[in-house]
Amino acid sequence: MTHPVDPDSNHRRAALSRAARREFLLRSGAGLGSLALSALLGRDAAAAQAAPTGPAAPAGPAAPVRPARGPHFAPKAKSIIWLFMNGGPSQLDLLDPKPALAELDGKPVPESFTRGERFAFIKGTPLVLRSPYEFARHGECGAEVSGLLPEFARIVDKVSIVRSVTSEAFNHAPAELFLNSGLARVGRPSMGSWLSYGLGSENRDLPGFVVLLSGGGQPSGGNACWSSGFLPTVHQGVQLRSSGDPVLFVEDPEGLGGSSRRASLDLLRELNTRHLERMGDPEIATRIANYELAYRMQSSVPELMDIASEPESVRAEYGVEPGTTAFANNCLLARRLVERGVRFVQLYHRGWDHHGTGEGDDLVHSLPLLCRATDRAAAALVLDLERRGLLDTTLVIWGGEFGRTPMNERRNGSTFLGRDHHPHASTMWFAGGGVKRGVTLGETDEIGYRVTRDPLSVHDLHATLLALLGLDHKGLTYRHQGRDFRLTDVSGELFAPLIA
Repeated sequence: MTHPVDPDSNHRRAALSRAARREFLLRSGAGLGSLALSALLGRDAAAAQAAPTGPAAPAGPAAPVRPARGPHFAPKAKSIIWLFMNGGPSQLDLLDPKPALAELDGKPVPESFTRGERFAFIKGTPLVLRSPYEFARHGECGAEVSGLLPEFARIVDKVSIVRSVTSEAFNHAPAELFLNSGLARVGRPSMGSWLSYGLGSENRDLPGFVVLLSGGGQPSGGNACWSSGFLPTVHQGVQLRSSGDPVLFVEDPEGLGGSSRRASLDLLRELNTRHLERMGDPEIATRIANYELAYRMQSSVPELMDIASEPESVRAEYGVEPGTTAFANNCLLARRLVERGVRFVQLYHRGWDHHGTGEGDDLVHSLPLLCRATDRAAAALVLDLERRGLLDTTLVIWGGEFGRTPMNERRNGSTFLGRDHHPHASTMWFAGGGVKRGVTLGETDEIGYRVTRDPLSVHDLHATLLALLGLDHKGLTYRHQGRDFRLTDVSGELFAPLIA
């Protein structure tokens, strides 16, 4: 005998099942959230002892320190300063001389180089363009450097020049994202965020990842270039400004004093902690940590940003002008940041996109101005770090998102000299923590179109930089959407020629 099915009974059982699942997830989440909170708010005694500190921070609860998972092996460097020449500097006019360009100047580039190629702007049959600048050998290593970089020429015995960097993207935003995150689309964590996640912070009063801009605004990829992606937002890059308010929205609102601010943060902390215990979302723990870090930055950042307190000789060496937004100021700030234990400092300087559409973006008028704005300070940074005993533990990187073509762009018939975007070959230089000194690595063909020896891909670059900081790029992973992600995706090999 069959019994009739009670529809209401089925609905009740389904509702009870859903309620049980919600309760289970809430309880499980609360446990995970509590673990996240304790990790984010726990003190790291070793980091505290190692970290240089500024003036005493305001009284309050224990400051959040991102927990260091620790290096996988002994690191050669502790921090990175990346001088990102946004726009793509012309390697053929700065660091990779090609005499053959003079012989072929004004002639059509051989079809064997360009067959099947796509360019960002070049149309028709491109013509070869010689460099308008002379190169000379410098230092004991005999590195060939353009006359546009006289200050860099003084430090060539301290750096590795790599002429064989390649990319997979030939437009600015995708190439910038690719060089920063290993993917030419928005959404992945940047390298600075991976380092913050993998190594933690050495200074409880400053972010582990700082970004400084000069030259006229953000890169084309915007703040996605220093995004934490799917990592907790506590690992995102924090932009500091060398003029005006150093960090937006950190100062107390008008009429709110220190004690009132502390009381309001304590209340927010209590409410957020209760919410965390109920919901179990680790991002709530990140929010608590960020509020506390912002509070402590009210004390640490003004002292950090006071470059006028530096000796006159140091300011003159860099060419700084306190109170302005300038690459020189940012280089000096970068030294002050790593001196205080910041893990990753990235300086973007816009303007290197020399297409030759007019005087504002050509090789004859604009490129020398860019070099004068950056050459002195970049060299001073290396020398200053060395003088202070910081160069051995700080890796300095110089370069852009891609290189430039050996051909003249001639957009819309322009008579100004310029070069199009070129992903197949560019040049970067490296100094300090764990890299060889006084060497030129990699090689391109006779006109600088493609790499012919020791190619350095972006994934290989990331793997190598992580290794220099003691991290195995295959072991630094984060579980997201059901699989483990890493900075190098499914690629990446160490670039052994660079490592000392």
